Amino acid sequence: MVIERPFKCPQEFKGLVFVRYQDHVLYNRNVAFAMMPQIREAIGWFVCESDQYITLSWDRDSKPTLHGDAKASGLVLLKSDILELKKLE
Repeated sequence: MVIERPFKCPQEFKGLVFVRYQDHVLYNRNVAFAMMPQIREAIGWFVCESDQYITLSWDRDSKPTLHGDAKASGLVLLKSDILELKKLE
């Protein structure tokens, strides 16, 4: 499957969110059939979304420039892997 970006993400960050999601697991020299996705949690600023995924940032400059934050860190998560997503006050 090829994921296309059908839009341009806005440069400004949105509100703070909590997300619980299934994550892939990399294993090495282990019993393959015993492996399964792990459930992970993250808190961050909601950046943007498409029909297939969301982008959130958990570390950013306090005052992003007009060109965004080239030093931001975060996650791009497939919506199919998200178990829970809620806005935080």
